[in-house]
Amino acid sequence: MIKGVNHQVVEVNKPGCEYFEKVLFFVKPEYASVSNMKLSEKANSIAINTGSPPRTRKGKKRVYSVFSPVIWALMGAVTSAVIIKCFGL
Repeated sequence: MIKGVNHQVVEVNKPGCEYFEKVLFFVKPEYASVSNMKLSEKANSIAINTGSPPRTRKGKKRVYSVFSPVIWALMGAVTSAVIIKCFGL
């Protein structure tokens, strides 16, 4: 357990995830009196159950930005065709 100036911190080394080597948990002031063993157990269980970070969504934005103008153009063409068909313009 590491104690900071204003916060009590629990440090978990090697949390069982290939992406992280260390996780720091800042203890809420109202739980500072809880035993170090209980805080460490809770921090370890959270670190183990968290898993890997989420995948980024960069690929989806690029695909959407390429197809968006095409979709709008097709919608405009369909709308125009319906108006011409219905009103005989």
